[in-house]
Amino acid sequence: MDILIVDDERSVRQAITFALEAEDHYVESAEDGATALKRVKEASFQLVFLDLRLGAEDGLDVLKKILEIKPDQLVVMFTAHASIQTAVKATQLGAFDFLEKPFLPEQVRAILVKADKALRTQGEVRELKQTVVALKSEVKSDRVPLHFDSEDQLTKDAIDILFRAAGTPASVLILGESGTGKSVIAREVHERSLLRDKPLVTISCPSLSKELLESELFGHVRGAFTGAVKDKTGKVATADGGTLFLDEIGELPMEIQSKLLRLLQEREYERVGDNKTFKANVRVIAATNRDLKQCVVEGTFREDLYYRLNVIAVTIPPLRERKRDLKQFAKRYLDHFSKQIGRAYDGIDGTGWDAILRHGWPGNLRELRNAIERAVILARGKTISAVDLPAPTLVTGTNGSANGSPDGVKVGDQVKLDDLEAAHIRSVLSWAPSLQEAAEILGIDKATLYRKRKRLDLD
Repeated sequence: MDILIVDDERSVRQAITFALEAEDHYVESAEDGATALKRVKEASFQLVFLDLRLGAEDGLDVLKKILEIKPDQLVVMFTAHASIQTAVKATQLGAFDFLEKPFLPEQVRAILVKADKALRTQGEVRELKQTVVALKSEVKSDRVPLHFDSEDQLTKDAIDILFRAAGTPASVLILGESGTGKSVIAREVHERSLLRDKPLVTISCPSLSKELLESELFGHVRGAFTGAVKDKTGKVATADGGTLFLDEIGELPMEIQSKLLRLLQEREYERVGDNKTFKANVRVIAATNRDLKQCVVEGTFREDLYYRLNVIAVTIPPLRERKRDLKQFAKRYLDHFSKQIGRAYDGIDGTGWDAILRHGWPGNLRELRNAIERAVILARGKTISAVDLPAPTLVTGTNGSANGSPDGVKVGDQVKLDDLEAAHIRSVLSWAPSLQEAAEILGIDKATLYRKRKRLDLD
């Protein structure tokens, strides 16, 4: 913990500094209010010990100025001239605690324990505020809210399992390709759990080096590695009592996997560079686009950790396997971005739907979102057409071939026009909810579609 001692008596500053440094805390001192305020502005201290009388200065005035600079700063007042009235006034002004001189080392240790708990609470509050801001920003601008009213049965089953398990403390493992909405689903599971009022803390496993990832998860003490200039509380401590979401856990280094397993089994962990054992009770939700079973076989993922995480596991199907969902998401994105830029569209025309439904969408929802956003910005007409979509959408079929169809028929092949028409109509009929919608996509009326089905033997 980084601590600032403010006292006009040098002997007092030295005595407290010696006692705190013996407990492995980083300590600075100031002899007057001006120096103390300067250091509070320049640096970050977890705790400030402030004398009530600084020569001619009133410590309470210094307290008010410190809290004006940093309202969350923890300040402990101490004095040899204590009174109940003074202690009450200091507390009313925002002092964290009050000590009477002379005080014992045990009293200081008790203050430090109390301050550590308060700092953890502050961290949880900050994390919650960040989560609220993130959720608000999703609704207002950058992200489109995803809804779990899938028309695909496999996806419905997966979501149903997750939501039924949400109210239990069981670990959850969400599998699926990148961009299928795993992080959104994880947030929804947390919101439906008994921990909804507790923090949801997210960490992306591939985003940091092994050393920094371990520190981010479990925290570290000052001097644990180069650049560790002060103690740091990790995400595990912040998530204590709530949910820890580990995104792309398949990228978690082997050295950290054992520590995560210990956290799951024993609810214990240690900060980097520290021998002290901490307790944390977190519910873990993990997600990955990797085949963890294969990772176990290859020796890159611990088998015991896999089974510990695999209590409730579901796979979210890729978008290319959910044609009806694809259409619903495309409509939502179109509505969202149309409102965002203030431009009204009549919808997506037949050529647009044909391109969208035949594309393989390897980037899943992220790719679809970007494609529709681009089309909304660049479209010149009142409807979104194929020419408004990114080039890859126009040439890649669901089977990976250019302009492919489920029948293996491609534009430009040496095939009859009737065969090409039949392949296209069959593709649309395979996902369209009704004949009426299929007819609208094809640009013909329902009666014409009915006759073509008969003529081409598509019943």
